[in-house]
This record gives sequence, structure tokens and C-alpha cells, in this order.
Amino acid sequence: MSPDFSSAPPRRLCILRLSALGDVCHVLPVVRTLQDAWPGTEITWIIGKLEHKLLGHLPGIEFVVFDKKAGRAAYGDLRRRMSGRRYDVLLHMQLALRASLAAALVPADLKVGFDRARARELQWIFTNARVAPREREHVLDSLFGFTEALGLRGRSMRWDIPLPEPALDYARRAIPDARPTLVISPCSSHVLRNWSAEGYAAVADHAAARHGLRVLVCGGRSELEMQYGERIAALMRQPCVNLVGKDTLVEFLATLQRAALLISPDSGPAHMATTVGTPVIGLYAATNPARSGPYRSRPWCVDRYEAAARKFMGKPAAELPWTEKIEQPGVMDLITPGDVIERLDALMAAGAPRTATR
Repeated sequence: MSPDFSSAPPRRLCILRLSALGDVCHVLPVVRTLQDAWPGTEITWIIGKLEHKLLGHLPGIEFVVFDKKAGRAAYGDLRRRMSGRRYDVLLHMQLALRASLAAALVPADLKVGFDRARARELQWIFTNARVAPREREHVLDSLFGFTEALGLRGRSMRWDIPLPEPALDYARRAIPDARPTLVISPCSSHVLRNWSAEGYAAVADHAAARHGLRVLVCGGRSELEMQYGERIAALMRQPCVNLVGKDTLVEFLATLQRAALLISPDSGPAHMATTVGTPVIGLYAATNPARSGPYRSRPWCVDRYEAAARKFMGKPAAELPWTEKIEQPGVMDLITPGDVIERLDALMAAGAPRTATR
């Protein structure tokens, strides 16, 4: 079934992408492309509870929050929200069975999913149209297959996440002047992607002593993140501000907007920084930065994925499936403080770091 909106755009369109933080950041330029091409189309986005806290202020979008922690009750709530509706198009953009079960509750004439080769977890059963096959692309680029399936060829590469004034006030307190600031967000939700606290402390000391950067350590309220923040601060010789557990998602995003750069593993914060134009030194060994690196900062990433493929998988990365994750104990030890310092010095040499102006 091939959609044809050449004569008239869809009147109502639904997007299904529940999680995670980085992935919904990748979806946002697709949403902006749809809005720019079809300003009269009503857009609904079925989204996760945490992700809604980040994007819920976006204008022109109706959000339907799906709380996966609610279990079966979440599906009952979605069924009630969808009652009496009919969409011209559903873009089913998540490869997870729970998302496909949610897709089954969305009344839509056209349900577009991934091509058969990528449609894991039975996604193809819940769709009646597919995007064209795409190979070895960055995740964000691959998502434009959905707009192309609807006949759109252009791309609106913008994010424009609104930040409420209280969040901006928080960021002004965290970064109160024009001194360039390094933010460290040390933890991924996938613990085997995390680098060592000792490594972060060594790099942060170098950043402060060599480049005069203010250092902020940020993160959520989990026990692991709190321990990381305390450990990094304790190990550093230079001054450090530990803000772990003290901000909300939008406050953290506002802080990133005022920062000069971020250092982070493959995690949601790396992609959040991209949305506000902040350079990211991404730490990649367990995952491939060519596929999931911070979209506009891939040249600044520390990339040890090839070394990880050879050490842990016994073959070059080119012979692995494009989606392969090498989440093995010790994989992040392939990254040394010297590797990160080299990228930091190169980024600083590339131009004056951004200073807070708002």
C-alpha cells in the first residue's frame, strides 16, 4: 500500500514513539518537517511519560502520554483516548512489542512501519505500509524514511524545544556568568556504556587547569548517578559543582544551552545537547557513533567501537550487524583519559567556546 498525498496532505496524523530521551530527540526534526510541509495537518504524538516532561511544551502538537510503568492500565487509557478518533496516517516509529500493541489501538487508515528487514519484535504485523529499506545510516537519518514514504523530500533540521522561564532562571543560576562551562553527564541508563569516575575527574581537571573551564557534573536522582557525582567531585583537584539530582529535564536542557560543551557516554543527554546546539564529546566503545552518536558532534566523539569489535567480538566492526551493541564488562576501559583530552583540546582549538549570553 503506497500513500499518495500529492493532491492533499493528511488531515490528521499520529506519531507513535514512546521512548527513549535520545530517540525522541531524533524524531523531532521529522516532526518539524511534517509541520513545515503540512501546516494544516493535526499532529498527535503518543509519547512516554518521562519523554513528555522534555517535549511537552512543543506548540502545535497534541500529546497523548503512555505510561509504560502502568502496565495494562496504560493500554486501557490509550483505548479511551483513541475512542471516536480516526487518523489518516499513523507513523509507527518504535521497534518494541509494547509500542506495537499500542499501535493496534490507534484507528488509522494507513499505518507506516519500518521495512521488513528492520521491523523487529513483530512490528510488520501491526502496519500496512513500510518505509523503503535503508542501510548503515545514523538513526536520525533513517527516521526520515517515514517522511519520504509520505512523499516529502525536504528536511527541516531544527529542534526548537521551548524552555519555560523557570528553567532558564535555574540555568542562569547554574552558569551565572560568561565563563565557558563544561558539563559532564557521566551516566547512561545502560550501565555498561558508562566510563569511570576516575577518567572523568582527570579530564575535568585538565579542562579547568588548561582551558579555564567551569565544571558542572549533572545527572538524575538514581543511586548510581548520585554516587558518580560524589566520586567525580571527590577525585578532582580543581573546583567542581555537583548538580546531580538537583534539576529537572527542562532545567538540565536549559543548562546545556548555556554550556560550552558536554562530555557524556551514549545517552539521552548527548542528544539533548544536540537540540540546543551544544558540542558533545561522546564516549563510544559499546556502541557505534556512526549510528547513534550526537548528530552534529560526531567528529568530536572518542570512537573505540572498532577496537571493541575486534577485542570482544573477534571481527572488524564492518562485519557486525549495524545495530550491534558491544555492551561487555570492561568495554569502556578501551577509552583512556588521554583520548578524551585529545578531543577536548581539539574542540577548544577549533574556535572560541560558546559562552552563556542569555
